[in-house]
Amino acid sequence: MESEVKKEKFNWFTMFWEGFTGMSKLGRTLWIIVIVKLIIMFAILKPIFFPDFLKAQVNDESEKAGYVREQMIERSSFDSE
Repeated sequence: MESEVKKEKFNWFTMFWEGFTGMSKLGRTLWIIVIVKLIIMFAILKPIFFPDFLKAQVNDESEKAGYVREQMIERSSFDSE
């Protein structure tokens, strides 16, 4: 006899949601602090302190590759002297 097993798609969101709602109040508070800090770091501070430098230097993808190649060669020859 073959039993039919219903194959469900694994849902990551429900796994994390159930784990989050089953936590203690302290654990939930700490995770909220971590998530808020990550959002602040990547959504707010990253564009301010790390602008897209290559976009200001070149316009095309091939020019970007050439610029990076030139800078790497220039800096590696400077370090080896």
